[in-house]
Amino acid sequence: MLHDFLIFMAVGFGAQIVDGALGMAYGVVSSSVLLAFGVPPATASASVHAAEVFTTATSAVSHVSHRNVNWKMFFPLAIAGVVGGVLGAYVLTSIDGSTIKPFIVAYLGIMGLIILWRAWKGPGANGTSPKLIPPLGLIGGFCDAVGGGGWGPTVTSALVGSGTSPRYSIGTVNTAEFFVTLAISATFVYALVTGNWKDADGVLQHAAAVAGLVAGGVLAAPLAGWFVKIVPVRIFTWMVGFLVLGLCLYQGLKLFAII
Repeated sequence: MLHDFLIFMAVGFGAQIVDGALGMAYGVVSSSVLLAFGVPPATASASVHAAEVFTTATSAVSHVSHRNVNWKMFFPLAIAGVVGGVLGAYVLTSIDGSTIKPFIVAYLGIMGLIILWRAWKGPGANGTSPKLIPPLGLIGGFCDAVGGGGWGPTVTSALVGSGTSPRYSIGTVNTAEFFVTLAISATFVYALVTGNWKDADGVLQHAAAVAGLVAGGVLAAPLAGWFVKIVPVRIFTWMVGFLVLGLCLYQGLKLFAII
């Protein structure tokens, strides 16, 4: 139990450093590691989002206090993200884990490629049309719930890639993520209470992992800003992209019983 706690404390710490510096990847990195340890997709997603309730709250308070939030963009993004997240969690808890796992592995591979694409292309020059914010939030929320992470890679990459200020993109997306995460977690709890989630017992078996993710994430949140000053953001982005793809490859090889 203590061993699992310490391992996932380290994972949560590193993932939160990544997320705070890039505005993405806490969920993708954490869920990738959980899946690599053999945790079922729905259990991995529920565990990550339980931890993210605490880490995103810490992040949201920091961004609001530093005035990094574009409120005109925040409200439609958060509302659409909540709707997409609830739909994604409902789908994930209604499908057998072994059936959906190949799609989750493919999804994480796509997220890794998106992160690498952002590293290669850099920021755009035009800005995001307000009409695209709600559909972007809907897709981001759905992907976040189904993949156990993906809100940041989907939404932040799109905003920054279209020319929206990185400061306001990361601040707004991270603040909205708290409400998306809360809605997804509430949906998992509802599925657990009503008996609609067949593999729900697995969540209790991974309580130490969730506690470790929370502890590591909360400890790392204040350090993310300092860390990004040390490592150039673009190099850091390349590192995260290759990390996610590496974990995805490992899961794929396990899935097809190659290793």
